[in-house]
Amino acid sequence: MSQAAAAASQPVPQSIVNPDGTTNRIWLSSYVSGVSADIDQNKYQSMNQYFDECIAKYRDRTAFVSIGTEMSYGRLGSLVNAFAGWLQSQGVKKGDRVAIMSPNLFQYPVCLFAILRIGAVVVNVNPLYTVRELNHQLKDSGAETIIVMENFAKTVQDSLAGTKIKRIVLTQLGDLLSDGINLKGKMLNFAVRNVQKMVPDYKLPGATWIRDALKAGAKVKVKPADVQRDDLAFLQYTGGTTGVAKGAMLTHANVLSNCQQAFAWIGTQMTGDVETIVTPLPLYHIYSLTVNCLIFLGLGGRNVLIANPRDTKRVMMILKNENFSAISCVNTLFASFLDDPDFQKRNFSGLKLALAGGMALQRAVAERWKEVTGNSIVEGYGLTECSPIVTMNPVDVSKPMPVFTGSIGLPAPSTEVRIRREDGSWANIDEPGELCVRGPQVMKGYWQRPEETAKVIDSEGWLATGDVAVMDDKGFVKIVDRKKDMILVSGFNVYPNEIEDVIALHPDVKEVAAIGVPDPVAGERVKVIIVPRNPGLTKEAVLEHCRKNLTGYKIPRIVEFRETELPKTNVGKILRRELRDGK
Repeated sequence: MSQAAAAASQPVPQSIVNPDGTTNRIWLSSYVSGVSADIDQNKYQSMNQYFDECIAKYRDRTAFVSIGTEMSYGRLGSLVNAFAGWLQSQGVKKGDRVAIMSPNLFQYPVCLFAILRIGAVVVNVNPLYTVRELNHQLKDSGAETIIVMENFAKTVQDSLAGTKIKRIVLTQLGDLLSDGINLKGKMLNFAVRNVQKMVPDYKLPGATWIRDALKAGAKVKVKPADVQRDDLAFLQYTGGTTGVAKGAMLTHANVLSNCQQAFAWIGTQMTGDVETIVTPLPLYHIYSLTVNCLIFLGLGGRNVLIANPRDTKRVMMILKNENFSAISCVNTLFASFLDDPDFQKRNFSGLKLALAGGMALQRAVAERWKEVTGNSIVEGYGLTECSPIVTMNPVDVSKPMPVFTGSIGLPAPSTEVRIRREDGSWANIDEPGELCVRGPQVMKGYWQRPEETAKVIDSEGWLATGDVAVMDDKGFVKIVDRKKDMILVSGFNVYPNEIEDVIALHPDVKEVAAIGVPDPVAGERVKVIIVPRNPGLTKEAVLEHCRKNLTGYKIPRIVEFRETELPKTNVGKILRRELRDGK
């Protein structure tokens, strides 16, 4: 047989791209029956229309549960209107950025939807941020208002230099547990401040307590804001290859589209009168914000808020009498729950849906979860820039689902996924390359960073994710590796440049490189390799410096010292790849 004939007899690799340049959506044949290929992107004008529909439809249901107390959809709507009225009375207008710095409490959804109500933009803030991190985010966003739990008020006080903050709203743990005489809330607030000593001394003259704001706002009629689909809803901060935190501009249309995509995927599966979802992940994280808060609001769900998921004992007390039907976690939280004897003994008869995202699901965790609960974990993939859902594994609660596939699933409805080669051309089936996404959930761009936006979104709207992936002939996607040097710690992005920049500020450090190393619990941990300027530099001195400037999950767990310089390219760039390889 000739060489030409032999080549002709070989199967031609299937392409994800049609000859005319359109996307060959091969994944549609793998959709569960009833899941539509596309969504109605124009169903809602704004998040406000969506929210109002939820309140009207489910007014008498429980929307959120916090610290053993329930908040109805009706009460949620009333508090949202009151806080929106106060914000407007203080001069907050459409387009203004308002920061929320709160754990999972009633205060979060109240403030969130109040900000959106008046057309302002939500800036989500991690309550565990250091002064440096918070100062950067406040200055970059231009926020003039911040709502903060009192426990973190000292950080806000120390972060105000150079920011535009004019208004500070303070809240305490138990503030919104009831509208009237709030004895339980007052007792909790007293205990947090005076018994547990969890509130550092601070001075924020002119700050307003949230209960005072709500009281005043209830007397104000909210003026309707003309909110359009392409208006910003969120500045959701994320890092990048430079390590500089950037605000992903998510519009009302972006987030609403992602909700519609999730409804198409799981909505027909959640058909109970009231579905209860457990929310241990922080709502300021895009995964929990969209999946737990926004999507289940549209399903009329009952959302059990967990303020501190790391306190497993308290979490088990909260869940003791909850027959929940859904839960979403990162791999590490699933693992910690499975290690608890009380969790293993509970009744899982009502559990329909366990969702994993934020970091790779490990086979061992998936298998243990199936053994303990009788339920499979459904893994998906997303990123902040996509609101966040890009792909999901099929969900069909009427049939046994695979325990673990290693796949991140199929592209969501109305979402195109392609794999791009290094030379910029499109790859074939089973050929690795950079995962690229196009769809209505893709962000508008990075806040005030057009050059950074142009690096990740091309002229045709394709977002380059920075992840290397392959797609099989059924449309299932699998992550191969990360193109970026980003380190993933318990579902949170850690960027080496940021770690290196902080440590390099220490006067006794000459050179430093940060890399990720495998960790059986967190997925990865941060390791730093340092060439000291002063041979007397100690590990504890490095860690103490980091604690002052970095959030806990970013702090290195391994510190290695070297006497000779770190491996570099011919232009002087440190070769992290060689360090990961042990060189």
